[in-house]
Amino acid sequence: MDLKKFTDEEHLDEFLSRPGKEVKEMFSKIDGDIIFLGATGKTGPYLARMAKRACDEAGIRKRIIGVARFSRPGQKEYLEKHGIETICGDLLDTGFLGSLPQVRNVFYLAGMKFGAVDNLPVTWAVNSWLPGLVAEHFRNSRIAAFSTGCVYPLVPAASGGSVETDPPEANGEYAQSCLGRERMFEYGSNKYKTPVVLIRLNYAVEMRYGVLVDIASKVLGGEAVDLAMGYFNVIWQGDMNDFVLRSLEYAGSPARILNITGPETLSVREVASEFGNLFGVTPRFTGSEAGTALLSNSGEAFRLFGKPRIPVSRIIQWTAEWLKEGKRLLGKPTHFEVRDGKY
Repeated sequence: MDLKKFTDEEHLDEFLSRPGKEVKEMFSKIDGDIIFLGATGKTGPYLARMAKRACDEAGIRKRIIGVARFSRPGQKEYLEKHGIETICGDLLDTGFLGSLPQVRNVFYLAGMKFGAVDNLPVTWAVNSWLPGLVAEHFRNSRIAAFSTGCVYPLVPAASGGSVETDPPEANGEYAQSCLGRERMFEYGSNKYKTPVVLIRLNYAVEMRYGVLVDIASKVLGGEAVDLAMGYFNVIWQGDMNDFVLRSLEYAGSPARILNITGPETLSVREVASEFGNLFGVTPRFTGSEAGTALLSNSGEAFRLFGKPRIPVSRIIQWTAEWLKEGKRLLGKPTHFEVRDGKY
C-alpha cells in the first residue's frame, strides 16, 4: 500500500469502512438483518458503514440499523447518508429497549469509560446492567459484544500479553463493570443458548484518536510523555472493524472470548522517539518504564482472521502527517498511561 496520508476526514472515513472480501463472504453466508447498539462514538459509524458496504458490494439485501441517542449534531445524518436505518433513543430506558426489533445479528457497542470514576453508578448501569437487559431482549439473536483488555491484570512486558484463557483480574471499578458486562452476556448465553462472542479490544487507533495520537500530540506540543505504562498494543481501526464483523461467525454458547489487538508489543519511548524524528523535535519524558503493562495477545484472532493488514509503522507515518497538517482530533485521550484502573 502506497498511501502516504489522508487528504481529509471523508477520505479517512471511506478507508476505515472499506470492507475486505472476507467480510462480504461472511455476510453472504449468515442469515438475518443487523443492528448496532450504540452506533455513535469513535467506532460505531464506521463499523456500521463497513457492514452496509459489505452487504451492498456482495449484492445482499439486509436491514442495517444503528441505535443511539444521537446527542451530537450530524451523527444520525451521517449514518442515514450511508444507507443505515436509525432508531433514536436511550438504551437505558427499558421501554425503549423493549421496543427494538428482534434482529438476528446484534453488535453491542455501548459502554462508558471516560469519566467513569466520577460517575460510578452510571458506569455500572451502562457497562453491567444494560448488557443484562440486552441479553434478555435479544436472547434469540447472535451477539458480538465489545469488552476491553482492561479486564486482564498487568503482565510482564516480555510476556507477549494475556491470552483468552488467562483469568481476569479487573483493576478498578471501570474494569470491574466491564467484567460485569461479560458476565451478563455469558449468563444470557448460558440461559438461552444465545451465540455470543465477547471482544476484548486493546487498543484501536486511527488519525483522530488513540494511543498513537496521544503520544504524538505530546511530542509535537513539547509535553513530557509519561513512561509509567511503558508498553502497549494497538490495531488499526479498519482492521479492528473487519475482525469484529467477522467475529460474529464464531459466536457460541457458552460465550466465546476473543482478544483483538495488533501483533507487536510497542515501546512508548521508542514510538515517541519515532514521532520526534518525523516532527523534527526531541521528545521529553517523565517517569520510567515499569516491568509490567496492560498487554493482550491476539494469536487466536490471527488464526481465525489472519494478521492486520495495516502495519504500525504506516499508522505512525499517517498520524504524524495528520497532526503536522493540524487536522481535527476527537479530543478524547485514552488514558493508556493509567496503572490504577481509575479512568
